[in-house]
Amino acid sequence: MADTEVIVVGAGVIGLAIAQRLATAGREVLVLEQEGWLGQHASSRNSEVIHAGLYYSPGSRKARLCRQGQALLYRWCAEHQVPHQRIGKLLVASSADELPALEKLRGNAVTNGVELEPLNAQQLRTLEPELQAVAGLHSPTTGIVDSHALMQSFETVLRQHGGQLCLHTRVEHVRREQSLLRVSGISAGEDFSASCRYLINAGGLFAQQLAGQVEGYAADSIPPLYPCLGRYYSYAGRSPFRHLIYPMPEPGTAGLGIHATLDLQGQLRFGPDVHYTAALDYRVDGSLADAFARAIRRYWPDCRSERLQPGYTGVRAKLSGPDEAAADFLIHGPETHGVPGLISLFGIESPGLTASLALAEEVATSLDKL
Repeated sequence: MADTEVIVVGAGVIGLAIAQRLATAGREVLVLEQEGWLGQHASSRNSEVIHAGLYYSPGSRKARLCRQGQALLYRWCAEHQVPHQRIGKLLVASSADELPALEKLRGNAVTNGVELEPLNAQQLRTLEPELQAVAGLHSPTTGIVDSHALMQSFETVLRQHGGQLCLHTRVEHVRREQSLLRVSGISAGEDFSASCRYLINAGGLFAQQLAGQVEGYAADSIPPLYPCLGRYYSYAGRSPFRHLIYPMPEPGTAGLGIHATLDLQGQLRFGPDVHYTAALDYRVDGSLADAFARAIRRYWPDCRSERLQPGYTGVRAKLSGPDEAAADFLIHGPETHGVPGLISLFGIESPGLTASLALAEEVATSLDKL
């Protein structure tokens, strides 16, 4: 395997966004991915929503990069013919006791500079006749995107600018050699070794594991990982909704509630739920239909549990546990972990897809300063 200027570990949406950005800037880039195809984990197991940035703590990296990333992502999709739709989202209070939570969300969105339109019950019924809610907020800039087509577009631009991608390639060790980093492991069943000036750890769920394989990496700078399952169910039959429907977040959970999303073909699906786990398990529990239906009936009384069919499962790379406040994205450079030439990204869960191009800009800027 040839030596190169930059090695990016991870060919999910974040790693590929970073790689194409660096290649476009004229850097020599090699992407290493342990799986056999792009984005096998979180990047292809999510709601595919282009978020507006209304949920995240003001001043946080998530809030800033989501807003910046949304604009960049819509522009990218238009320029590269990536299927997407600015479908809009309705955030709804299904009863009067949820109105304070709705107002809190509105205030947070205003602070974050996110456009929202208040709606009363009649206005909501006009937009979505089958929706049960006493008030809501309309997010007109929220959209959906084909995440697989997006990753393929990133790969295409990477290759157009001379970048390379190696699948079935697992990094097992990184050590410093003078001014370079020596990366070694297994590629397609054979030992490999390559050197680079810069290394980007975009391993997602495996980012902490990779950091632990780097000689000289400060162990106390590696944040704990709290894998969190999110299960999705598809709904058989025609969708009653034209917008994405988000209930108020359930108190004491780390999620946004069982929301209704649509894919670009109009298929209705519900999820994700929140289930912390110690293992990476993508099986869908087929016994959850009744529990999902109960949650959905808060805002759609006509939901029928027998029409809910197991869809797919994603795992979030959370940095916060079940009873902790949501953690922000982390981007660690040598000043944090002590290894020259290395940048690690941790906790890139939602809104990572939306923020992918903004994260790429942030990493490119950081790299220029190393």
